[in-house]
Amino acid sequence: MRFVTLIVLVWLIVGAFASYQRGDFESGPENCAGAGTIALTVVAGPLNYFGINPEVTDCNVTIPQPSE
Repeated sequence: MRFVTLIVLVWLIVGAFASYQRGDFESGPENCAGAGTIALTVVAGPLNYFGINPEVTDCNVTIPQPSE
């Protein structure tokens, strides 16, 4: 179990470094798409170095409104 935890931790650290190299942390996320791109880059981790550049382009989600 410790080995799996170590692998996941290293994976996320590499993903955070990849996001840093892409410049995602320079100005901070301006909207939910920016935050989603940062999160997706961190989760994708080492895959970023194989040419996979995940991006979230739109976050328009229809949220149900409370009844009156």
